[in-house]
Amino acid sequence: MKSILGIGNALTDILAVLPDDTLLDTYHLPKGSMQHVDMETGDMIWAALKPLGVKYVAGGSAANTIACTSIFGMPSSFIGKIGDDELGLLFKSDQEQYGVNTLLLKSEHSSGRSMVFVSGGNAERTFAVYLGAALDLVPEDLKPEYFQGHDYFHIEGYLVQNQALIRKAVELAHDAGCIISLDMASYNVVESNNAFLHDIVDRYVDIVFANETESRAFTGLSEPKQALDEISRHCKIAVVKVGKDGSWVKSGEEEYYIPAWPANTIDATGAGDTYAAGFLYAHSFDMPLKVCGEVGSIIAAKVVEVIGTKIDIPRWRDAKIEIRKLIADNGGVL
Repeated sequence: MKSILGIGNALTDILAVLPDDTLLDTYHLPKGSMQHVDMETGDMIWAALKPLGVKYVAGGSAANTIACTSIFGMPSSFIGKIGDDELGLLFKSDQEQYGVNTLLLKSEHSSGRSMVFVSGGNAERTFAVYLGAALDLVPEDLKPEYFQGHDYFHIEGYLVQNQALIRKAVELAHDAGCIISLDMASYNVVESNNAFLHDIVDRYVDIVFANETESRAFTGLSEPKQALDEISRHCKIAVVKVGKDGSWVKSGEEEYYIPAWPANTIDATGAGDTYAAGFLYAHSFDMPLKVCGEVGSIIAAKVVEVIGTKIDIPRWRDAKIEIRKLIADNGGVL
């Protein structure tokens, strides 16, 4: 089976469901955005969240994707940086629990954390992120042998706080012959790094995952379909996710609309990460483009039915049955 390597911010998600927008307003956090905070602000927000009841889950966009591909059965590895502390140990043990080969470097700083606020009727997510040790991952940490032998390399857009790191990573992945995929991560990340992301996508990236707001930020086009067309001009496969309305996938002249799989949505956290995992898993079996999107949609529908990014065993079992049948029906051999 083909293997995958991911790189990203090694963060522990601290999840809380908000009764209203008061906390977001207090800390000037635009709904649906991802904001970086310093350690002091991060501690204040954490303290404010605790009375609401919080859930701790090892996370980070690329780490979520890689954990899912590992559960699917793909040999999966992850590069990140953690602190020598309780959150770092939690992150490492969580990844290993799901069968991920961890390439986790140590930092003198405390491990990063992502405070995830779930709010509104559509379970919109807002992030306040203290990167901590994750910010200490530098180009010099990357070694060619990390990349050799992998078929896919998946990178999260959140890493653009260190453009030199991303450039070194995609260069090493390209030299190793990997198919390179990029998740755009957040509209404000794209807005702040548009020229750099265009350069990376044009030079190295084969598959781009973006949601509606990220695709708009990247292309300047308001309609998802128009944005899809524009992104597809810059890479081999473009994916634009439109939440409960499904997704669009395009490669060259081949284009499909993928309806969202039925789900009882309570928390959209991790939906894009799991969609990417399903898509890449199906792609590793040389499945048609439409099937790749459908597999992504199936698994994304499972994660939105739980709080956080970890799908429970019954839902994983149901998803695998549906996905295996879909792949087998299209000539795939599992």
